[in-house]
Amino acid sequence: MGSRRTSRECAMQILYTMDVCRMPKKEAEESFWQTKTYSNDVVSFANELVDGTSGNLNEIDNILMEIAENWELNRMAGVDKAILRIASYELIYTPKTPSNAVINEAIELAKSFSTDDSGKFVNGILDKVKKSQKNKI
Repeated sequence: MGSRRTSRECAMQILYTMDVCRMPKKEAEESFWQTKTYSNDVVSFANELVDGTSGNLNEIDNILMEIAENWELNRMAGVDKAILRIASYELIYTPKTPSNAVINEAIELAKSFSTDDSGKFVNGILDKVKKSQKNKI
């Protein structure tokens, strides 16, 4: 597994903990990293994703609520929501990262950590996020 995929997996777990356990970011990060050993590159990119996602959470959630027709955020599976938030952050705020790579990584995370249908769900939502960002240019 590549270091960026590992970073995304770590970030997803931290954001999931923050959301589901209602844990502050610092506490969730400390709890996660104290039991794990990863390279500096993995930790750095994971922290960048957590910081960027949590720092822009209101805007990201507003975009997701607008795009995810008939789905309220509180009805989404916690893992799916964390994956969607991270990938949306990357699609919106890190335009140098290829959008197809971001979406493919998110689909793989959903397939690995969530339900059988989560990959399709994540793909559909993120494709709309990607298109909404292209329309802003």
